[in-house]
Amino acid sequence: MHPMATRRFSPVLTLAGFYVLLGTLARGVLWWQYGRDADVSASHLPLLLLAGLANDLVESLYLFAPLALYVFLAPDRWYQSRLGRALLLCGSALTIGGLLYLSVVENYFFEEFDARFNLVAFDYLAYPTEVFTDIWEAYPVVKVLLATVVVALALTWLLREPLRAGSARPATGLGRAKFFSLYMLVTVCAAAFYSTGALSFSSNRVENELLQNGFSSFFRAARTSDLDYGAFYATRDPGANLARLAGRLEEGGGRMTKLTQRRLDRRFEGSAEGLGRMNVVVVSMESFGAEFSKLHGSARDLMPNFDQYARRGLWFSNAYASGTRTVRGLEAISASFPPIPTVSILRRPGNHGIATWGGVMRELGYETSFLYGGYGYFDNMNDFFSGNGFEVIDREGIDKVRFENIWGVSDEDLYDRALTHYSEQFKSGRPFFSIIMTTSNHKPYTFRSGLESLGIPEQGGGRAAGVKYADFALGYFLREAAKQPWFDQTLFVVVADHGARVYGKAEIPLRTYEIPLMIYAPGRLAPRRIDTLTTQIDIAPTVLGLLGLPYEAPFFGVDVLNHPEAAGVALFSHNHDVAVYHDGRIAVLGLGGEIETYRYERSTDRYTPIPEDRELSELGIAYFQTASEMFKDHRYE
Repeated sequence: MHPMATRRFSPVLTLAGFYVLLGTLARGVLWWQYGRDADVSASHLPLLLLAGLANDLVESLYLFAPLALYVFLAPDRWYQSRLGRALLLCGSALTIGGLLYLSVVENYFFEEFDARFNLVAFDYLAYPTEVFTDIWEAYPVVKVLLATVVVALALTWLLREPLRAGSARPATGLGRAKFFSLYMLVTVCAAAFYSTGALSFSSNRVENELLQNGFSSFFRAARTSDLDYGAFYATRDPGANLARLAGRLEEGGGRMTKLTQRRLDRRFEGSAEGLGRMNVVVVSMESFGAEFSKLHGSARDLMPNFDQYARRGLWFSNAYASGTRTVRGLEAISASFPPIPTVSILRRPGNHGIATWGGVMRELGYETSFLYGGYGYFDNMNDFFSGNGFEVIDREGIDKVRFENIWGVSDEDLYDRALTHYSEQFKSGRPFFSIIMTTSNHKPYTFRSGLESLGIPEQGGGRAAGVKYADFALGYFLREAAKQPWFDQTLFVVVADHGARVYGKAEIPLRTYEIPLMIYAPGRLAPRRIDTLTTQIDIAPTVLGLLGLPYEAPFFGVDVLNHPEAAGVALFSHNHDVAVYHDGRIAVLGLGGEIETYRYERSTDRYTPIPEDRELSELGIAYFQTASEMFKDHRYE
């Protein structure tokens, strides 16, 4: 190939080289900051960097293909003109600045989610107002931008010669065509034969995240954000799956009524020993991880109110969330539904009129409501709950406000609105069922003044201040509720929507999913510690079992109090992976039908790879495949 043709594409090669070098440096920084804590050994670093280099090289083919096309098509007269060269340098400066800025952003993202850009990053793009305002308030955006501009201009100046090298002399059309054809051939081959996770060789999830490319991970998330389960995950005969689940769920009580219709509806008869038609209030606490609870073994005492009330009620010491997003928690709590990959049913089409806890309660004569301190269009919450019969009250229905930020009003304000609403419901003479979703324990962690003595500054207190405030507001709510005439007839469920953040080297880092859960009804429930494995999908069947009211529903959860022998199965999702956990073993189901099995030691948070446990993996497939098919075929109604 003629050297002038190669020289013509010097800007492409220069920027690609910068991108690869930046990726290598960023990977080293990420390893130093986060990899070492996840037991990614320094001895693995050379191989990690080499694999990362390969990923970055492949991604550079895609990123700079438009520039390569421009260089190929631009006429020599334009390409060599003063304006053409100035445009090339300006474009290069913007590209270098953008790459630098995104490297810093990815560092912050990794700090929060222990991962490259993934489904969370893609999902958040749907809500730019909340997300970008949150970023503006929580991170040094201006400082990073200014530093990026200065460094980008300096680097562009240093690289000006290779960036302008191709404009010095004309290149023949044939020579340019040969180089561009070769470039595109390599790009097409990479797209056809090289996947994002091709070199993810480690059993350590964080190590695999480090060696991957952030852009590639993001585009993969965008491409696979709404997958059909049957096309990408391990499957079995639907009839066999249904029979397997029917047998297991019947152990948890109830009688199957619609198996011939390929449904899992169970009929539960009423119990005279139940609590009866009590009001039920479910408080879903934003990012309220068990790691902050002294009752759960934390060295820090950030949740004294929760711990105090949990000791006076039913405290579930072995409880887990379904996922790492609010929508996953709400999906599990409100519908007792497994976290099917990859999008929660709250955000899927066809989610109106499905089987929900609220639907069961309305059939029993209850008024149902969903209260949220922010604007409920976020994550499609308003549409989901209103489409399933709940009265929805969000930020637009909250007038008295002490404090608010981009995510919504303070938890105190939300609780005040809830107290008013429940008093109105009480006057109607009908029992009420309500789900409250809090917002305050979230970046940018800003709060009202007057709480500094509790370790909650107006800003700058970080996650610890967020947890303290959420706990403080919870105590306020329960104390104020105790003054109301409806309090003695109300059962309170307090549970986290998910843990504080995803961290850990496992594909499904279970310690991240441990959450506080209590059921509180003083005078009606004797204090007790429940050690049975419990998940968010078990909450609705368990509370309904406590009430002892007759109902029929296709819920996937079980009543862990009346049928503890049938409990012990937990279902999880993280990014594209889903998993089933039972009796110290966890089977992870990944894209492409992959299944990996581990033995898990909870006391040490240790995972040991083991040969596939066929019984466990078949159970997991039965849960996720059946749930996916039932939702898709409108059989979860």
